[in-house]
Amino acid sequence: MSDAAPRRNKEQVVDALHDVAVEMHNRMQRGDPPRMTLPVRSKSNISFDNRLGVFKYGKKKTVRDATSLGSARQLLRTLHITEFIEEMIDSGKSSTLREMYYISEGWGHGKFGSQNESNNLAEDLEIVTKCLREDFKLRPEEDGARIIGNITVEERNRKGDWMRINCRDDVGDSGYGVPYNVESEKLRLIEEDIDFVMAIETGGMFDRLVENGFDEEARCALVHLKGQPARSTRRIMRRISDEWKKPIVVFADCDPWSFRIFASIAYGAIKTAHISEYLATKEATYLGITADDILAYDLPSDDLT
Repeated sequence: MSDAAPRRNKEQVVDALHDVAVEMHNRMQRGDPPRMTLPVRSKSNISFDNRLGVFKYGKKKTVRDATSLGSARQLLRTLHITEFIEEMIDSGKSSTLREMYYISEGWGHGKFGSQNESNNLAEDLEIVTKCLREDFKLRPEEDGARIIGNITVEERNRKGDWMRINCRDDVGDSGYGVPYNVESEKLRLIEEDIDFVMAIETGGMFDRLVENGFDEEARCALVHLKGQPARSTRRIMRRISDEWKKPIVVFADCDPWSFRIFASIAYGAIKTAHISEYLATKEATYLGITADDILAYDLPSDDLT
C-alpha cells in the first residue's frame, strides 16, 4: 500500500473482508484446511527499502492454518473481527481497539487472551486486505498529537458538517487535537503560513515553547508527539510534508528511546512496516543533542545500562 494508492470506499472494504472468508471457505470445499499467509512481523524480517527510503517487511512468511489448535483459533478470531468490522461499517459507527477486545468476551473460543493479541490481528487484516485500520472504523484508545501554529484545516464533525479551524487562533494553549483519522474524507489541509513543522517529544518542552510564543516567532507549527507518536500523528506530518512541502524537524532527547521515536517518523516502525511508505516522512530531520555533542562540549550524561 502506498501513499499514492486510492483509499477504499466502504463497499470495497467489505468486499475485501468477504474475500478473506471466501478464500477459507473455498479451501474447505476442496477438502483443504483454511489458512492465511502473512509476513513475519518481527525485527528479524525488517529491511531498509532503498527505493522507498523506509523500513519494510522482508520475504519471510508465516502460515496460519487449521492443522493446529492455536492457528485454528486465530482464524476463528479473524472471522469474528471481519464480522464485527462489517457491522460497524454498515452502522456508520466506530470502535476503539479496546472495545473490540472486550467484545471478544462473547466470542466463545474466539475470545482474545490480551488486548495486544486483538491489536495485532487487526493489523494482520490490514496486510491481508490491503485496507487501513481507519477503513475498518477502528481507532486507538489514546489521543493523537496536539498542534499549535498558523495552519488552517477543515474537519468533518459527527454531524457530517465541515468545521474550519485555525490551529493557532481558534484553539486554546493545549492546541488542536489531531483526530484518529486524518485522511481527506475526515480532515482537509486548507492553508498555512509557516516555514516548517517542529515535532516535540515531551509535553513540558511543547508547553514551554507555546508559552514563549515560539510558533509565531519562528513561523512554525509545533506538534507534541506524546512520546512514541500515534499513527495519526505520523500521517498528518507526512501529509503536511507532501501537500505543503514543509520541512519536518524532530526535537528529541539524546537517548535510545528518542532515536527510536525519530526513526519511526522518518523510516517507519516494525508494527506498521506494511504501510511505512504511507506513514513515514523520510525527509524528516533530527534536531537535538547528539552523542558527538556530549563529547565535544563535555556535557553531563548517564551511562547506558
